[in-house]
Amino acid sequence: MTAREREILELLAAGRSNAQIAQALFLSQTTVRNNVSNVFAKLRVADRAEAIVRAREAGLGR
Repeated sequence: MTAREREILELLAAGRSNAQIAQALFLSQTTVRNNVSNVFAKLRVADRAEAIVRAREAGLGR
């Protein structure tokens, strides 16, 4: 996973929406959406809820 994807996963695990992540990282919502999709594929999860669980198990988003 890239550094940017880890950064986005951290914010995702903290409960942030794509719009909030985009604003915080000065990215477009499309870029965030693409990165979120990449994170899902790399974690082999189907949705945000599963990704958040995996991230929190790894100690992110607290």
